[in-house]
Amino acid sequence: MHYAYRFRLKPTAEQRELLDYHRDTCRQLYNHALTEFTEIPESAGTLNQRVRQVRDQLTDLKDWWDELNDLYSTVAQAAVMRIEGSIKALSKLKEKGYNVGRLNWKAPRDFRSFTYVQSGFEFDKKNGQTVLSLSKLADIPIEWHRDIPDAENVKEVTLKKEPTGEWYASFAVDDKEEPPKPSLSDIDADDMVGIDVGILKYAHDTDSTAVGSLDLSEDRDRLEREQRNLSRKEHGSNNWEKQRQTVAECHQQIKRKRRDFLHKLSNYYAREYELVAVEDLNVKGMLESPGNSRNTASSAWNTFTDLLEYKCEREGTQFVEVDPDGTTKECAQCGVETDKPLWVREHSCPACGFEVDRDANAAWNILSRGLTDLGVGHSEETPVETALPVDTVVVSVKRVIESGSPCLKEPPKAASRQG
Repeated sequence: MHYAYRFRLKPTAEQRELLDYHRDTCRQLYNHALTEFTEIPESAGTLNQRVRQVRDQLTDLKDWWDELNDLYSTVAQAAVMRIEGSIKALSKLKEKGYNVGRLNWKAPRDFRSFTYVQSGFEFDKKNGQTVLSLSKLADIPIEWHRDIPDAENVKEVTLKKEPTGEWYASFAVDDKEEPPKPSLSDIDADDMVGIDVGILKYAHDTDSTAVGSLDLSEDRDRLEREQRNLSRKEHGSNNWEKQRQTVAECHQQIKRKRRDFLHKLSNYYAREYELVAVEDLNVKGMLESPGNSRNTASSAWNTFTDLLEYKCEREGTQFVEVDPDGTTKECAQCGVETDKPLWVREHSCPACGFEVDRDANAAWNILSRGLTDLGVGHSEETPVETALPVDTVVVSVKRVIESGSPCLKEPPKAASRQG
């Protein structure tokens, strides 16, 4: 199982210059390698073979390009092999329907990281502080907030500079032990959950728990003010650079709050259940449709699903994505479809008379489809009295962030209940 541990670096001013020097040298090498790569015809071999053909030129390049001798060998090789990863990433986006172009030269602000592969890095203690020793670079202090298990072998270390100027190190391990998943026939109904995501309530599950959406309105207002201030500065001036840093910090704050919420929520579902079913949403299509695209983008449903999937893999939990078409319209009791405008928040079936919150109805349909997709036998009818609770515990997003995900198991005393 591929896994990564991320730590913040605390470089000195001199070390920051060295990090930027190595980063920019890797950028120039990448641009040169990309030019060489585009001159190789596709008939010369596979993508990997053509990129390796460029990588094999590194020895000759060092004879006249003195700066390359300052890079550790695997760092230079990784900078060239990055071309292969970028092309594969573009191909995946194209398969999903995105309009993609071709690889271009990287400007200094667009090339933010470089990687040590297999060797050239180690942890050490100096003056009572943990440092990351990097060959041909420096011993950089690191905020070691958690341990990497001895049984896990670090394959590579990626150093990345954020737009705010902060440096981080990501340690990738490929041999992290993956716990076995429970047999589908052995999973109890109480250990299964279907999750419907939305905007008014971020998540509504089949255990009658609804989690409020993250309110970032104040952060967005501040970001807009700082962006307006940036537009008034002379581009490239010292004042412009200071204001650009402020804008980057606003973006970083929003990103951190959102990911903190999504990490805690996805971690809760992955740990508390043995089977999790969610919708395979076409977020790209939603963003292209008129209206509400800003809230859709801010919800980051794809990020939530990605985090939930890898956490389920880490915890040994069954994970399944289902077709979202009609999960809101279809009655979880009898299967009859009923059109509902977005402002109608209750499901009332004209065929069987079943009434419930529309998001709860969708969550049960998601779980039912997940079980069907996995080939698990289940009742065609959902027993309303036992399986579809009338009351819903609405958990504030503030409790998820401040107390962590376990708070979802303990309903707040003042929680509102909806029928």
